[in-house]
Amino acid sequence: MHKIDHIALAVKSLSTAVPLFEKLLNTPCYKIETVEGENVNTAFFQNGETKIELLESISDDGVIARFIDKKGEGMHHIALLVEDIYAEINRLKTAGFIFLNEEPKKGADNKLICFLHPKCTNGVLTELCQEIKT
Repeated sequence: MHKIDHIALAVKSLSTAVPLFEKLLNTPCYKIETVEGENVNTAFFQNGETKIELLESISDDGVIARFIDKKGEGMHHIALLVEDIYAEINRLKTAGFIFLNEEPKKGADNKLICFLHPKCTNGVLTELCQEIKT
């Protein structure tokens, strides 16, 4: 693992949460992006080397909407930046970790992403992410 890339928070509304976090972090939101494949709108804040990502569902049956219905707003996942996502998937699978998606997919903020099942990470949804090299 390289470093923590971001901490993601599930929110009901970006229009409410973005101004709150701009005040809290004393920094502007630097990017709002829709990720159709995940049914989310995202908003990013840079705080030192780590980013905060806010996740808002764009559908009533999206994964974030279901998460909020079950657990309420709050911590959704932690993302670890890796150099080679395919090598990390293989390494972690060999070590016995279970993935929600073994094939990386395009996520927000120009990243390839995949998630480890929280059952194998002490209940914490963990994302591996890698910068997409163009």
